[in-house]
Amino acid sequence: MGSSALLNQPEYVHVTINHFPLIGLFVAMLALAVALLNRNRTAVLIGLALLALLALSVWPVSVYGEAGYDRVLSMSDDNGQAYLRYHQHLADRWAFLYYITAAIAALGFGLSWKWPRVLTPVSIAALLLAAGSLCAGVVIAEAGGRIRHREFRRGPPPEIKENSVAFPATFPFNAGSGDFRPGLLICDSQPDIVPSHSGH
Repeated sequence: MGSSALLNQPEYVHVTINHFPLIGLFVAMLALAVALLNRNRTAVLIGLALLALLALSVWPVSVYGEAGYDRVLSMSDDNGQAYLRYHQHLADRWAFLYYITAAIAALGFGLSWKWPRVLTPVSIAALLLAAGSLCAGVVIAEAGGRIRHREFRRGPPPEIKENSVAFPATFPFNAGSGDFRPGLLICDSQPDIVPSHSGH
């Protein structure tokens, strides 16, 4: 499959790059933690830069997941569609943690040049936020993996409450576009949607 053909199938790009905000972020966390333990300023700055970049990688993952949503939906059985919808809901609800992590890491990187003493506390804060982001990403990825892989399913996904509030996973990058269709974070390539049977 050529690169141009791959770009015409955003769901495959999504699946290909979705490891960056998971495994990539975890590796960046390890690098930053080791740098802090060694009290190596240069290594800490490199760790913060990696943390910011890999946390921000959730944006292209979300963009390609959103672009491939309809294609994946059309390929899926009812249960897969239900997991796709749940996957989307989780991404819209928790992707903001990645953006906050990226912002704090970038802020610490910049401020530390003028105020070196802020480097350690901001780095620790970024690490904690990255840990929260990673936990959220794992939960989102788990739901995404069940879209295609029936063997991973243990019944239908939890019901999505109609009054749940969530930002699109591509927020804030699409905030001015007028298109607030929810994005996706970690998706596989075969989804399903089960109609809600809530009594509301």
